Amino acid sequence: MRFSFLPEKRVDFLGEMENIRDMKIDLHVHTTLSSCSQLTLEQILNNAQAKGLDGVCITDHDTMAAADFLTEGIQENGLCVLVGMEYATKGGDFLLFGPFEKLPVGLPAEAVLAAVDAAGGVAIAAHPCRPGRSTHVSLLKKGLCRIIEGVNGRNAAFDNQTVALWPKHYQVGAVGGSDAHTLAELGQVPTQFNVPIMSRDDLILALKEGRYNPLISA
Repeated sequence: MRFSFLPEKRVDFLGEMENIRDMKIDLHVHTTLSSCSQLTLEQILNNAQAKGLDGVCITDHDTMAAADFLTEGIQENGLCVLVGMEYATKGGDFLLFGPFEKLPVGLPAEAVLAAVDAAGGVAIAAHPCRPGRSTHVSLLKKGLCRIIEGVNGRNAAFDNQTVALWPKHYQVGAVGGSDAHTLAELGQVPTQFNVPIMSRDDLILALKEGRYNPLISA
């Protein structure tokens, strides 16, 4: 099944969204395209807004194949759905946003981050203090990754508390992400943007400009 928006509805939503601020977007969500996730794309589309979200970023492990099942952007119901990926390296895992559909898997962290920079994309260090999946701090010290996931919905509290010191120490930005693998986890840690996000390019620009704050839902 492929999900898409209706053109006439999309025009209405785009007109309304030009004046929207403070969009809440879950930047870290896995679908069943990730073998570890139970969350379907249909569940995301049908439930995200009820969880207070204005947008969702699909970040499956090492793939952007979700783009084969929907048209990115504003959906029929007004939800913004964008596709990135969570890319695994020995130097940490990174949420990538940009034209990386054909990026080969298995590259070292420095090569991935160089490719992201060259393509004008954005990389976010995912769950940077999680045991066994932590980010090598040398990548932050060198300025190769400029944004970290300051709050991750699946992290232990201690891990999130530890990474809270990193933005000031390493001069990086901090977003939030639910790291959702189930419907219950969707929307638990959104990021608030103070500009409208209607496309992948909008998201990348807002991240680069620091137009965001991580949130934790009640």
